Amino acid sequence: MLNGSMVALVTPMKNDGSLDWKALHTLIEWHIQAGTHAIVAVGTTGESATLDVAEHQEVIRKVVDQVNGRIPVIAGTGANSTTEALAWTQAAKDAKADACLLVTPYYNKPSQEGLFQHHKKIAEEVAIPQLLYNVPGRTAVDMLPETVARLAKIDNIVGIKEATGSIERLNALQNLIDRDFLYFSGDDLSAMDFLAAGGHGEISVTANVAPAEVAKICELAAQGKVEEARLIDARLQDLHRALFLQANPIPVKWAMAAMGHMDGALRLPLTPLAGEYHGELRSAMVKAGALPA
Repeated sequence: MLNGSMVALVTPMKNDGSLDWKALHTLIEWHIQAGTHAIVAVGTTGESATLDVAEHQEVIRKVVDQVNGRIPVIAGTGANSTTEALAWTQAAKDAKADACLLVTPYYNKPSQEGLFQHHKKIAEEVAIPQLLYNVPGRTAVDMLPETVARLAKIDNIVGIKEATGSIERLNALQNLIDRDFLYFSGDDLSAMDFLAAGGHGEISVTANVAPAEVAKICELAAQGKVEEARLIDARLQDLHRALFLQANPIPVKWAMAAMGHMDGALRLPLTPLAGEYHGELRSAMVKAGALPA
């Protein structure tokens, strides 16, 4: 059910700071037509940190309702408070999301036992498939393979988004976990190698800008056509890098605005992409086919 290119969807906002529901509707249809295999709504790329409770829940509801079962919808429900993450996860289940993605608790730097108990409690209390999300570069905590292996014994913890960019980390997980478990790259730059090493797909920022290409890469890799997949990915490498010239989602929102999909507005403390990076990102988009030359 969960595989391939899963876009970490941006949350469109108008220049006055309000959510742009019309742009969200258009984006969802564009992704489905382009072959995106699943949508992650209100993940960290979706600016979950600056949406209020009502907005967070409404975005998930609108995405689920519009997708209407055509592809899976994964709700971002992670928080650095276990109580808060429980509430988000239950709300996503009530909205009929297909699964949830829970980032490791950020800033408060729990121990490995704390990470285990956090995810265990949420999984046991909310009966919905759950994906772990390990991104130490943003959270200041690294969920180690041994902890993931303990959590993998819980039936409704079904996989992980691993964003360290380390293929060795994927190999360690594969060696420790002896059940069917889903492995998704959370690092576009190294995702091709991750797929070639047995990953089931990627939860992608780049897929916001080049959805058809990222979907095709995942499909070819799943078919064992790794070299064909690498040829497409080679055209996206500059884009993978440029989308992180500043903190995500600053560059990807600028890119989406340049393509005419939305205003590109962000909420403070995020600010628009610095002018010095516009040329490099635009060039990468042209090379990827996202903008005309």
